[in-house]
Amino acid sequence: MIEISDSPVLVQPRTDNPVLRMHEVQKSFGNLKVLDGLSLDVFPGEVFGFLGRNGAGKSTAIRLLMGITQADAGQISLFGSSLKSDLIGIRQKIGYVAQDQNMYPWMTPKVLSKFVRGFYPSWDEARYQQLLGDFQLPPKRRIGTFSGGMKAKLALSLALASRPQLLILDEPTAGMDPVARREFLDLVREQTMNDGATTFFSTHLIDEIEAIADRIAIVESGKTVYDGALDPLRNSIKSWSIPINQYVAGDMPGDFVNHRLKLLKQGERQGRWVVTLQFPESVMASLSMHPSEGWINEPMTLEDVFIAIVANT
Repeated sequence: MIEISDSPVLVQPRTDNPVLRMHEVQKSFGNLKVLDGLSLDVFPGEVFGFLGRNGAGKSTAIRLLMGITQADAGQISLFGSSLKSDLIGIRQKIGYVAQDQNMYPWMTPKVLSKFVRGFYPSWDEARYQQLLGDFQLPPKRRIGTFSGGMKAKLALSLALASRPQLLILDEPTAGMDPVARREFLDLVREQTMNDGATTFFSTHLIDEIEAIADRIAIVESGKTVYDGALDPLRNSIKSWSIPINQYVAGDMPGDFVNHRLKLLKQGERQGRWVVTLQFPESVMASLSMHPSEGWINEPMTLEDVFIAIVANT
């Protein structure tokens, strides 16, 4: 059976203003609707993971945030102001690391800083030089000879040297080997914690989110399908299994119907019948499942949870 505590679940609302807000944002390219009512809030000082599979609308959302293209409908604000009110001033407060590092190959990091720093009133040359040293980037070597990981570290150095209030990372570890990826993520977490900056991290890689994110949004088909902390997401979805020779068609583990648990997936796997259920948000923190005889709880990774969410959207 399923048991529900009588104690209410108290959620403390945020009282500070979001650094970044997208509300019911829509964007189409011709007949292709890429964003279809995307909404999310990112608050000061947090590392916010923007998670979705390829083609879900993540890069389009970031291009809208950077003012590269404009939304068809909805509201976008950064630092409490509309993008349209002061695009240049807002962009000067943002450090941006793109998925593809399009830098002049003939430049060196030293020359590149002279080119970039004129765009940022808060540019800190001493910090840029320190980051080059910390990341072991040769300041006088041509960028065209750098590896993908070195270029990503250089882009992060440029972004952090501007002392940004908001750091936006768009799939920055694409193409990196596992060691370089983990080193890059550690650097992002360390540097943003030291600065107290807000980080918006877009990725489709689950382990990256687990490594650094405080809160996440999952986007699928241009909509936000989850926005919150990782632990409530993990706790809201559970799987149970029973040996296939004990399974009775239509049977569910526990009092499935009375508590409106959403069936996400069921089917045979390795000789067992597996059922994945989603708990209602209103009761999931105070709800425990004691399944019927023969059913056992199946451990789920965050990747399992993510797949269950997007597959049913």
